Amino acid sequence: MLIREVNDPRLELINITDVKVDKGLAYADVYVSAVEGAARTAEVLAGLESASGFLRRALASRVELRAFPRLRFHWDPTPESADHIEKVLADLRQNEPTRKEK
Repeated sequence: MLIREVNDPRLELINITDVKVDKGLAYADVYVSAVEGAARTAEVLAGLESASGFLRRALASRVELRAFPRLRFHWDPTPESADHIEKVLADLRQNEPTRKEK
C-alpha cells in the first residue's frame, strides 16, 4: 500500500519491521526502517505522520474492526544493529586464521 498508494518521496525504500496493537485497539505502534539507515529517521517519520490519516482510512476500509486504531510511527534501529553485528562477526572470522597461527 505504501508503494502503490502513497505518493511521497520521503517514504521510498522503507520497511515496516513490526506492528504492535494495544489490547483496547486504540493504538497501533508501527516500527519502520529505511535502506539508507538512521540518516533518514526524521524524514521518514515526518512522511509517515503526514500520511497517517490517509493510511488509517485506507486500512480501516480493508480491515473489519469495530474501531480502527490510531497509528503511531517509531524508528526501528534493529536492522542497523544487526548489520553492525554482522560486520563485527565478519571481521572476527577474517582475523581468525591469524589467531590460530599464534
